[in-house]
Amino acid sequence: MVDLSTFKQAMGSFPSGVVIAATLDAVGKPWGFTASAFSSVSLDPPLVLVCPAKSAECHAVFMAAEVFSVSILAGTDEALAKRFATRGISKFVGDEFVVAEHGLPLVRDAIASLVCRKFASHDCGDHTVIVGEVQSLRVAPAGDSMVYYRRKYWQFTPPDGQPRPAGVPPARR
Repeated sequence: MVDLSTFKQAMGSFPSGVVIAATLDAVGKPWGFTASAFSSVSLDPPLVLVCPAKSAECHAVFMAAEVFSVSILAGTDEALAKRFATRGISKFVGDEFVVAEHGLPLVRDAIASLVCRKFASHDCGDHTVIVGEVQSLRVAPAGDSMVYYRRKYWQFTPPDGQPRPAGVPPARR
């Protein structure tokens, strides 16, 4: 039997990017969650996956949705990542979002954003794997990525390869 605490520790030792996945319910209300379980699946067709927890408030909305967006967060977006990982609060407040196709919200300063049409979904334990076919995307000309590692958010700057805690600006040269 695998000890769940040790399993979480092992998985936390694998750095991953951080995204906000968002969609709309039947009346147009936006819903979203923070995910570090995001990945490219296929190039032809272009497919990605996100994995909402079945216990998430937005799970049923994502299961019913035909389209969703994914915003790949910049290293300075720790507060936004934490907000979307919190239950029972208003998540779409402030001016951090722009409206994309289908009325989907995207993080304005994301380092990349994708709009996806649901391709498949798979029941997997306490999460659902939702595969989306990328319909459109945008990539920012520059930006540091956010990384989740050992239960903390970090900012990673590719040119010098030096990680630093999220929200800490790069050293001046």
